[in-house]
Amino acid sequence: MNEFIVVYITASRENAQDLAGALVREKLAACVNRIPGVESTYTWEGRVERDTEDLLIVKTRTDLFDRLKEQVQALHGYDVPEIIAVPIVEGSESYLEWMGSVLSKI
Repeated sequence: MNEFIVVYITASRENAQDLAGALVREKLAACVNRIPGVESTYTWEGRVERDTEDLLIVKTRTDLFDRLKEQVQALHGYDVPEIIAVPIVEGSESYLEWMGSVLSKI
């Protein structure tokens, strides 16, 4: 099961839809869920900032992460985009099989 991961990416509303579409079209993501209106609080350049962003929840394979990360960095509007991966420890066998069938074969 370690071959699959979930990647969290935050982006502006304008950028989030474009990122999600590009990742699925390039077969770097099997599915991307977009949760609009996430409030983020963070430190940037010495100040505490608060913004409303969209959260992308990306389902992919571990071996596609570097390509996915490069694609996000190329298309993202932020200087330091959030791109965080966590392993899928368990999941529905049929869903994981579907993921494997639609992702890039590299």
